[in-house]
Amino acid sequence: MAGWKKRVIAGALALAVLAAGSLLPRPGREREAEAAGPAKIPAGPYVALTFDDGPKASTTAALLDGLSQRGVHATFFVVGENVEGNELLLQRMEGEGHQVGLHTYHHKSLAALNASDFYAEVDSLRATLTALLGRERFMLRPPYGMMNEATQARAASPLILWSVDPEDWSDRDTKRQVSVILDNVKDGDIILLHDIYPASVDTALQVVDALLARGYRFVTVEELFAVRGRTAENGKVYRNLPPQE
Repeated sequence: MAGWKKRVIAGALALAVLAAGSLLPRPGREREAEAAGPAKIPAGPYVALTFDDGPKASTTAALLDGLSQRGVHATFFVVGENVEGNELLLQRMEGEGHQVGLHTYHHKSLAALNASDFYAEVDSLRATLTALLGRERFMLRPPYGMMNEATQARAASPLILWSVDPEDWSDRDTKRQVSVILDNVKDGDIILLHDIYPASVDTALQVVDALLARGYRFVTVEELFAVRGRTAENGKVYRNLPPQE
């Protein structure tokens, strides 16, 4: 059996064990949770690590390996044209407890598109992921963070931006990127990186190690909404989810 398939099976078994005792909601356990009564959410701080522009076979696989070793979940906003040939990576993400989201089919600025082109970019990717992963609801991250009122009206999903951005696309300086993140991160932040650069993979894993040592809990964006007791609304823009006072 291929190594990644073994990890998927192991990851699925680990998630099942964690879900049985976890205080975070897991898909398919809503009725059991209701029967058991309200659960206490573990104290934070929480952070959501997110990645854009993948998947890319080499770097995304290496990142998934590193996250698996650390027991950390992340959110991947994927580009449709990069899905072809990397379908197993997407299924591995889902199987290991990561969240998959939309980043358009060809990485086009949604604010510049008319309605027809918008739906071609977003709905075509949604259909691709639905066929691959067997579900229909996906959060959307507009490329470049660019949007307008029309984008929000057409989205049919929550729009997820970010609150910490080391601009890892601009260089391959892992030391600088790590420093930017660690110097600015707060409880409830959404961190933006890209899983298409080897240096960014190194940055991500160094940040995970450092923030775990600080007591941070890593969650997907969906899980971040759950621990904050909030519902993600279609067409609404979210940059972070700090604790409610």
